[in-house]
Amino acid sequence: MIDLDSTFFIQFLNFIITLVVLNFLLIRPIRDIISKRNSAMSSMVDDAESFTNTAEDKLKKYHKQLDETRVAGTSKRNGLKEEGLTQEKGILTAAGEQAAVTVKAERETVAGQVSSAMDALKGQVDALAGKVTTKVLG
Repeated sequence: MIDLDSTFFIQFLNFIITLVVLNFLLIRPIRDIISKRNSAMSSMVDDAESFTNTAEDKLKKYHKQLDETRVAGTSKRNGLKEEGLTQEKGILTAAGEQAAVTVKAERETVAGQVSSAMDALKGQVDALAGKVTTKVLG
């Protein structure tokens, strides 16, 4: 059986004093350290989440700008291509017209030369016919 004598009360008082001293020297500082660590960790987690969200937003903006730039580049390229085709048509039309004028002028020149050669040959036909006739008959 348990006897409640004076040693029991002394041991109980000793236990309470030890508990208070341990609480003051060990348990409270550890709780403070754990509390500080938890607040630091939650702050770091918040910072990491904020950084992740910011990075995702920047990545979305980057992709959006990249898409807009691609669309603008394609539009500009198509515009320049159409402009080039228009210029090409203009140049080909001008070259065709110039070629037609040159061909017409050359045909007229050739026709004039043919006409003058025919006139020259017509004048020599009688003389050449006479020479050929004399050689054949003679």
